Amino acid sequence: MNKKNCLAALALSLWLMGCADLRTSSLPPTSFANGKAHSASLGTNKIHYLTTGKGRHTVVFIHGWACQSGFWREQVPALAGKARLILIDLPGHGQSDQPHAEYTMDFFARAVLAVMRDARANKATLVGHSMGTPIICRVYAQAPEKVAALVAVDGILRRPVVTSEQIEQFIGPYRTAGYREHASRFISSMFPNPDSEALRDRVLSEMLATPQHVMNGAMQGMFGAGQPAWDLPKVNVPVLVINAPNPMWTPDYEAYVRSLSPQTDYRVIGGAGHFLMLEKPAEFNAALADMLERFGLVAQ
Repeated sequence: MNKKNCLAALALSLWLMGCADLRTSSLPPTSFANGKAHSASLGTNKIHYLTTGKGRHTVVFIHGWACQSGFWREQVPALAGKARLILIDLPGHGQSDQPHAEYTMDFFARAVLAVMRDARANKATLVGHSMGTPIICRVYAQAPEKVAALVAVDGILRRPVVTSEQIEQFIGPYRTAGYREHASRFISSMFPNPDSEALRDRVLSEMLATPQHVMNGAMQGMFGAGQPAWDLPKVNVPVLVINAPNPMWTPDYEAYVRSLSPQTDYRVIGGAGHFLMLEKPAEFNAALADMLERFGLVAQ
């Protein structure tokens, strides 16, 4: 395998490992105590979401693969006084319905728009972590007038260029009886910091509660043959990026991000893993609030 293919394989490996996010139990986290639960309809499916906070701005939080709205629990206290917050359980996740459907990025994007309609959010800043990043890109593609800004949190804004063999290497195990062991290895490898064992164990336990058909379907929806790329064109809204250190965030990728919009902010939080908003919530929240305030997307 040549150097270019090795880098592509590494990027996909890191991305797929990084897609595994935090699921909480069926009880709402403490920081959501003042939140209100709602249900939006997407065809025959019910999409669960929470609202909290207040203000003339709206921020929609979109989780990644195999997680749910509780993943953002550390961000709620920091932003609830600055904007109205909407936290979504994507289809197949959390308390939303778990149909046997095609879990494409466009399907998830339609769910986000259904929630925004139900919540009467005419325009919002979209914050997407990991798989949530391609989802916010597809929301922008479907309804750019609904998007005030795009915030990518350790998620890639363009689909990696990899071979079908590389894709199958990572997706295939989710179709097998051993999918839990495969997922466990990926998740465990995403916690390089020695003081993150408790978070790692919780992520691992809760993520494995996700139904196999949802895990597999979402992987297929991201990387399967025939699925459209989510690469953004140039956009007329702010593009904000907060990443953890990772070899896939190359100077070329940063240049690509900065080319998308004249209103761009790109930051890396050192010493954090993929779950940077949980590992370093104070630093992450300060960076996110500063970015949003800079572009007038939340109250100061």
